[in-house]
Amino acid sequence: MLESLLLALLLLAAWFWLDSISKREIAIGFGRELANRCNLQLLDETVACNMIRFGRDSRGHAQLQRFYEFEVSANGADRLQCNLQLLGKQLQAWHIPPYVQPIQ
Repeated sequence: MLESLLLALLLLAAWFWLDSISKREIAIGFGRELANRCNLQLLDETVACNMIRFGRDSRGHAQLQRFYEFEVSANGADRLQCNLQLLGKQLQAWHIPPYVQPIQ
């Protein structure tokens, strides 16, 4: 009985780890796309997950909702703190603060 419980916990932890890695890659893609759309540069080419909780999609199904933070720059010298939310694989919300665009 104890072995079955430990095996189930190990499998659950492995699933969560693999799922988190794939969602992080999706979040990096969304962060890069949002930065490009706003004529910004995604700094460090990474995002950081700072919160995970359960959320519901439009059909009422429970899914993991992940909150990511990332940094962008308009001119390479400044850093703007941004965030995005994923519900499952879908981009649910995002925020990039106002910034001054460089003159070209």
